[in-house]
Amino acid sequence: MDSKSCKNKSCVTPVGRYAPSPTGRMHLGNLFSALLSWLSVRSRNGRWVLRIEDLDPQRSKEEYAKLIEDDLHWLGLDWNEGGLSDRGPHGPYRQSLRGDIYRIYLNKIRATGYSYPCTCTRADIIATQAPHQSDGRIIYGGHCRPTSLPSFLPEHPTARHSTRLYVPDEEILFTDTVYGNQRVNLTHECGDFILQRADGAWAYQLAVVVDDALMGINEVVRGSDLLLSAAQQTYLYRLLGLTPPAYAHVPLICNSDGVRLSKRDRSLSMDELRKRHTPQEITGILAHLSGILPSPAPCTPHELITEFAWNKIPPKKEIPIDQTSI
Repeated sequence: MDSKSCKNKSCVTPVGRYAPSPTGRMHLGNLFSALLSWLSVRSRNGRWVLRIEDLDPQRSKEEYAKLIEDDLHWLGLDWNEGGLSDRGPHGPYRQSLRGDIYRIYLNKIRATGYSYPCTCTRADIIATQAPHQSDGRIIYGGHCRPTSLPSFLPEHPTARHSTRLYVPDEEILFTDTVYGNQRVNLTHECGDFILQRADGAWAYQLAVVVDDALMGINEVVRGSDLLLSAAQQTYLYRLLGLTPPAYAHVPLICNSDGVRLSKRDRSLSMDELRKRHTPQEITGILAHLSGILPSPAPCTPHELITEFAWNKIPPKKEIPIDQTSI
């Protein structure tokens, strides 16, 4: 049966994506989510999109984007569209080239009356934080929020400001494939969030919703640190009248001290891992960490397709790894 004529969601072609930021060399944790996303769509004969999320003009470099593609090819992960070649019908696949598209959707949100100009700096917001809000999240207190909403006052053209989105004091509900049913009150968890920064840069939340919707992405696999973002994005999908994808957040790979891997931690970065291991060995390690294989036996991604199942992925927020053993 043709998926276009099929009313049953189970026969719609799965479309997943990997959307790395080219701000450094990938590490083992980046490959973990990439492999699981790839396996999920390939196990159901789906399509995989590579999108380059280079929204940060100061840190993003094309040389890192090229290395990302090279590392994915080295591991054996192929994509159907996207990447630096812009192959496919939904380009450009680099977010730095999609500003005109984001502006259209920002104007749609402005038309709802629930966005507003905000002149608060990061330092201003941090100064208002309660002592218990010390986990790194900055919860906006609403200093610039209009006294009544919706508000259709034009944003002042001369004052330097970001564009911020009002969030309601209600629970956003969604189901995560790994962690189950989620209930998030955005007012309490993040407050009104930014859509466009004061320097003109586009915020991640708006860009990723617009891109996933326009590129036909119906499954998003990424690290558990972005679980809160799914609630913010679900709210944005609702405002724009778009259908959100299915979400599957996966555990973060951490070192033995419980610190999540970062691009600054070179010991498990791809340049070091490729010196010590074959792609098959790295794939086997990742498959074992994810619960797909009982032991880290060398294998290729294609050999794992028939072994993949979401119920094998442990619903943990973190998976520790002994760096000295890799």
